Amino acid sequence: MKILVLFGMIAIPAASAAQNPTQPENAPVREIASNSPGKSAIDGRDIVSRATATSAMATRATTAPVLDGKTDDPAWQNAQVIDQFLEYEPKKGAETRFKTEVRVTYDDKNLYILARMYDPAPDSIVSLLSRRDTRTSSEQLKLMIDSYHDRRTGYEFCVNPAGVKRDYYVYDDNTEDQTWDAVWDVATKIDSLGWVAEFRIPFSQIRFNNIQDHTFGFMVVRDVARTSARISWPLYDHEKQGYFSQMGDLAGIRDLAMPRRLEVMPYVVTKNETRPSGASFNHPQSVSAGADLKYGLSSNLTLDATINPDFGQVEADPAVLNLSAFESFFEERRPFFLEGAGIFSFRTACGDIDTQCTGLFYSRRIGRSPQLSGVYGDETSVTNTTILSAAKVGGRLGRGLSVGLLDAVTQREQGAQGATIEPQTNYAVARLQQSLFGGTGDIGTMITAVDRSLDAQSSPYLRNSAYTGGIDLRKRFLNKNYELTAYVAGSLVRGTPEAIASTQLDGVHRYQRPDDNISFDPNRTSLTGNAERLTISKFGGGITRFQSVYQRFSPGFETNDVGFQPRADEQMFRNWFALQMNTPTKAYRRAFFNFNTFQTWSTAGLPTNMSLNTNWHVQFPNQMWGHIGGNFGNFVATYADREARGGPAVRRSRDFDTWTGVEGDGRKKWTPYLFAGAYGSDDGNSHGRWINPSVDFRVSSSFSASLGANYEHAIDDNQWVGNFGDTGSDTTHYTFAHLDQNTLSLSSRLNFTASPTLSLQFYAQPFMTTGKYSNWRELANPRADKYDDRYKPYLGGDPGGFDFKQLRSNTVIRWEYRPGSTVFFVWQQGRELSSDQPDEFNVRHGLGNLFSLHPSNTLLIKASYWFNP
Repeated sequence: MKILVLFGMIAIPAASAAQNPTQPENAPVREIASNSPGKSAIDGRDIVSRATATSAMATRATTAPVLDGKTDDPAWQNAQVIDQFLEYEPKKGAETRFKTEVRVTYDDKNLYILARMYDPAPDSIVSLLSRRDTRTSSEQLKLMIDSYHDRRTGYEFCVNPAGVKRDYYVYDDNTEDQTWDAVWDVATKIDSLGWVAEFRIPFSQIRFNNIQDHTFGFMVVRDVARTSARISWPLYDHEKQGYFSQMGDLAGIRDLAMPRRLEVMPYVVTKNETRPSGASFNHPQSVSAGADLKYGLSSNLTLDATINPDFGQVEADPAVLNLSAFESFFEERRPFFLEGAGIFSFRTACGDIDTQCTGLFYSRRIGRSPQLSGVYGDETSVTNTTILSAAKVGGRLGRGLSVGLLDAVTQREQGAQGATIEPQTNYAVARLQQSLFGGTGDIGTMITAVDRSLDAQSSPYLRNSAYTGGIDLRKRFLNKNYELTAYVAGSLVRGTPEAIASTQLDGVHRYQRPDDNISFDPNRTSLTGNAERLTISKFGGGITRFQSVYQRFSPGFETNDVGFQPRADEQMFRNWFALQMNTPTKAYRRAFFNFNTFQTWSTAGLPTNMSLNTNWHVQFPNQMWGHIGGNFGNFVATYADREARGGPAVRRSRDFDTWTGVEGDGRKKWTPYLFAGAYGSDDGNSHGRWINPSVDFRVSSSFSASLGANYEHAIDDNQWVGNFGDTGSDTTHYTFAHLDQNTLSLSSRLNFTASPTLSLQFYAQPFMTTGKYSNWRELANPRADKYDDRYKPYLGGDPGGFDFKQLRSNTVIRWEYRPGSTVFFVWQQGRELSSDQPDEFNVRHGLGNLFSLHPSNTLLIKASYWFNP
């Protein structure tokens, strides 16, 4: 890899405009000879020391610099200069006309970084306001610090010229946890030379070993918005896997006292809600209080605790109507569970190239919607279980041992006549992970436990205890470009015979299927299972990438008490091959092409799916994107063993799915997007099409918005309707119907930012879907080669349909009135209509009906105060 050292002839302004306001912007410049230590472009003084292309030194400050975005503070005079920045995108290793200088100093409490970003056209600097932790198409400077120097974990601190802050905790070399919020300061300023960012990062906010001399991993990345150039020190190579493993070294930090890490954030919440009360509605007012605590148990371990947490400021989930055989997955949005979530990751199933992963721990189970609301609940029942308290301990001990412990208790929730709709429950998770081979490998284990306090009402329905455990390992090899990962896991659930029978019959297991070799036992009081996965990947070196995965879930594997698992009894083999072209040409700026195969079987060997897939993504020289992809499946005999919801497996027909899309240039004030697709199966009897237009627009530096729509018309000729008769007997009718469904969702977001600490965000999503069933049939010969031979008429009358409409909106004003202390003003509104009588799909009529419904409003004020006693 060629490194271009910028010691040559550098044109430097004679004086900084910050020091001499009368200096014209086009003042003469003088050249610094390459064999001279040179003068600083920051203050015109002699450079005492210059960093190399990969190593830098921090200096101890005798007096802390004043955070004002100016470059003339005495603390910076003797600091080493980091200036060997090179472009890594679009042209890797190219010298850049956007010169950058960075200096690092520190004292007993803080790390200070000064960055001067030169710009030949300062009036063209893109400086946009937004809420904290929101990325915009703005200039940006990003500091990355690996304080353990393990080449795998660390922190990111980002700022744009408007002073908008973003911060992340990073794990697994490149996975960013954007919910991590530290308390730190930065001052920015745009002047005639470009812009300046001056950081103060307390050592109390990062973790490091208790040793005398420290070397941190360090990387600085600068984004130039109007050209989309990306510049870094040291040079980042996106052909290599990860980026924390590519950091330079920052030495010279020594004699740091271990800071006292105690942070307390009490909060108070006042809330007014709309609740149904017979034929009318009432509006109860409530006031509650709680607290979050963060305490450093040692230099490496941190305790996070919350008492009576309230997450009213968190955005609601998107609206869906799930007609499939599997549970919908919703992402975690609550800050307590998101921050530091990396250590609790034990992936058991993933999408392409290990994305959209689920595993042994799915934090949305804690505080879930009461599971027995449909049995004992009524319209006044709570929709989410109250979390009484939760605590977690996380950190990294000596010799690379990472630790994560979590425990949470939820209260008993009552429905009609005091019946239990969710029992009091304790959730516990323990995770250990040992780094090996200099950070290129690790081995870990995870154990989860769920214990419920059941009574006579809930014990027939819910498991009283559930335990899972597993061991996973990872190893990179061949210059870190290849990676091998594997895991084994097991599960044990216990309960009454009724509860375990329900587990065997549910959508995850389907033990009642008549054509497999799995036996349903109504007398069991426990169920065990296991899972395994082996993955080999190439994520670096050249333009080729690949991944091959084999995965197996036994019929009894069950993790859904505190994990997420759509189904058991499955083997999967997946292959992904990609070409990634990051070197610009006349035809494209970058291009990515992937080609994939996907196959699944039951554990007994029944083929359940086989498909081929390809996706192409190209960014053109004008920075627009084009996308196209397709999926072609089941061209050999495969069988859907979950389609009949416990009935026999049904032969699949060939299917296809194709899509395309374009994206506008994200640098523009108006950025349009248009995606569309079509699909078909069941010998042409099932088919559909969809279109998804949207636009992002920016009216000013402080106001932005987005509008989008998604419309789909789907014809499903074999949509499951219901099973009738004794389950598993010869007289059971497994019925299906022709479904004609129209779905429309609209989404809008408005963002107004008055300052980096005061913002307003509005989100609304009207959703409507109608479906009409016809041609009601039941299974006749489910494995027949010909589609029509698989079904026969079912004399059940009119199968009906559905009409579902929903509106969810969220308005949040956020004011950070002092560092770490925030006030939220929140207005949430929901409207919902659900009927089994299909309505004509008419957008104007449907939205009119939706907005005529009585709203459920929640008005909330939440104030928190952060202090560090």
